[in-house]
Amino acid sequence: MAAKVKKRPPLSTDKVLRTALRMADKKGIEALSMRNLGQALKVEAMSIYNHVSGKEQLLDGLVELVVAELEPPTVGAEWRGAMRARAITAHRVLMQHPWATMLLVSRINVGPNMLRYIDRTVGCLREAGFSWAMADHAWNTLDAFTYGFTLQRLNFPLEPQQYAPAAQQFLPLIPVEQYPYMNGLSQEVIAGRHDGLQSLELGLEILLHGLDLLRDRGAAR
Repeated sequence: MAAKVKKRPPLSTDKVLRTALRMADKKGIEALSMRNLGQALKVEAMSIYNHVSGKEQLLDGLVELVVAELEPPTVGAEWRGAMRARAITAHRVLMQHPWATMLLVSRINVGPNMLRYIDRTVGCLREAGFSWAMADHAWNTLDAFTYGFTLQRLNFPLEPQQYAPAAQQFLPLIPVEQYPYMNGLSQEVIAGRHDGLQSLELGLEILLHGLDLLRDRGAAR
């Protein structure tokens, strides 16, 4: 009896997107093409167009997969804790998908996952007493800080353990007579009194405290 030929599972939009997600995580979004994706799926590139219309729809789908991993706040929850958890989760997820932050900040993303994420964010802030305008300012400010912090963390040229040696190396370039405060800060890092690391949590506390003051004042701009 002839051996049965094992059928390949049919191609689906979900399979296309999840394969593209793994490729982007491994090699970066720049290396992702329909041809390379077809090779990874073991199909002709033209077959992919039955599931995504092109590169733009593929990128939209990838954003949706990443946003699905984020933690939208609960409407009616204590807003500071909810916004803090939202930002910390976003940073963690985006560090796992290093290519994704630029897609979030450079594209108009209107998939259902993204719309739900924003709607619940605005809802949490509105129910906490923010005006419509301040709710909009608040979540955009928090996202700008979170995305910027993530991009800096992903692209900064030094590892944490290199900060003190680098400060020592560059100290001659910032003589105390010309740059007294930069010199003083570098001396703190060199001496180990300050690690030089920026803190997502500290930045969030500063922003959340300021937003709380604006909410209490009933600011509408």
